[in-house]
Amino acid sequence: MQIIKRAADFYRDPEYFSEMLKLALPIMAQQFMYSVLNMVGVVFVSQKGETAVAAVGLAGQAAFLLHLVHFGVVSGAAMFTAQFWGKRDLPNLRRVLGMSMGLALITALVFFLISQFAPGAFLGIYSKDPAVIALGIEYMRLFSWSFLFAAVTSSYAMVMRSTGDVKTPTFVGAGALALNTILSWALIFGKLGLPELSINGAAVAAVISRALECAVLLILIYRNRSPVAASLRELTDLNAAFMARILKPMFPVILNELFWSLGITAYSVIYGRMGTDALAAVNIISSIEQVAFVVFIGISNATSVLVGNRIGAGREDEAYVYAGRSLGLGALGGMLMGVLLQLLKWPILSLYNVSPEVIRNAALVMNVASLFLWVRVNNMTVVVGILRAGGDTKFSLFMDGIIIWIVGVPLSALGAFAFHLPVYWVAACVMSEEVTKWFFGISRYRSKRWINNLAHIGDAPI
Repeated sequence: MQIIKRAADFYRDPEYFSEMLKLALPIMAQQFMYSVLNMVGVVFVSQKGETAVAAVGLAGQAAFLLHLVHFGVVSGAAMFTAQFWGKRDLPNLRRVLGMSMGLALITALVFFLISQFAPGAFLGIYSKDPAVIALGIEYMRLFSWSFLFAAVTSSYAMVMRSTGDVKTPTFVGAGALALNTILSWALIFGKLGLPELSINGAAVAAVISRALECAVLLILIYRNRSPVAASLRELTDLNAAFMARILKPMFPVILNELFWSLGITAYSVIYGRMGTDALAAVNIISSIEQVAFVVFIGISNATSVLVGNRIGAGREDEAYVYAGRSLGLGALGGMLMGVLLQLLKWPILSLYNVSPEVIRNAALVMNVASLFLWVRVNNMTVVVGILRAGGDTKFSLFMDGIIIWIVGVPLSALGAFAFHLPVYWVAACVMSEEVTKWFFGISRYRSKRWINNLAHIGDAPI
């Protein structure tokens, strides 16, 4: 009873829940729509067989890697923009927006060039199945045109959320996702009078919807005179001294996402070398997991804004308490979501038109995902919502970018190639990384050494 009373007292704060819901609900809505429609897209593609599922999954690795690098750039920038907004320092907020968008566009161009001129070499890293590679090459070339639009959209959207405006990018993104799904269905199967392009239809749909999303978001930002409606001069009002001060704590975040994304790529290579059936099973579960993580992505992103705003305003004790509340909510919610996944497992898997062996493996991989879901939720909250908001980027790099290489990748490679374990046991080996991260992350949160006020960086003359 005493534990329940203490927990009730800890969460007896209407302001926390009010602000959390205000920030998290629109993000959850967008993520839910994105994840469900992505899963629907995989269902569409699965009608063409497991080779098509594997091909689209591998071709999407370029977008996945780019997304994570972009996330490193914009979430690193969000450390500053959330705290600058906490002290209403608009000029420096816009400078950081310009710098992060420039970095995002440079990385997008690199991945675009790889996709255009060396798609076969890229896909060959993951799979030796010639049918999978052949299907993936053209898809990759078409899909990569969306990278440039995504760089601009993600930069503006993240900074808008730092200022508390989560509705605008959410509604625009949701509309683009709905359009993407309708166009994918029409172009994959030749509906609504459009040509039948098979899996390439999904790539064309993504490019069209991304371009429109970017255009509509920019029109709304500048028409409504949003705090992020910076002029070209404000976006480029940078010098070496200012950039160095921003990049020093931001660079570990970018490295964090780069190392982590390469680690996830290593997992994909391991699954791909285990065979097309194993890769298809993992791709199916990944699309389902995205839906399961919707609520927790909203909580972690909202936590980042709430914690960052309070540190910037000098309310550090309140930032610590808010972070702890989010960790508790995430752990409980992750356990409940794991149970829900088990209850819905077979009805969901019945939607996919793949072989019985792929379905059986996918069901067993889902068992592993359900069991460790709450651990992964806590790790995401610590890294994205707490450490980065507090400017503790070096420890975040260790947790997210280093542990994966010294624990998860070696153990999963041993499981797959030395012990020849089935795909679901290799998935369990991957979870060793998450368990290790959890112990380090909770210890770091309790230490309070992650709390750093970064807003003063903007006070130095530029």
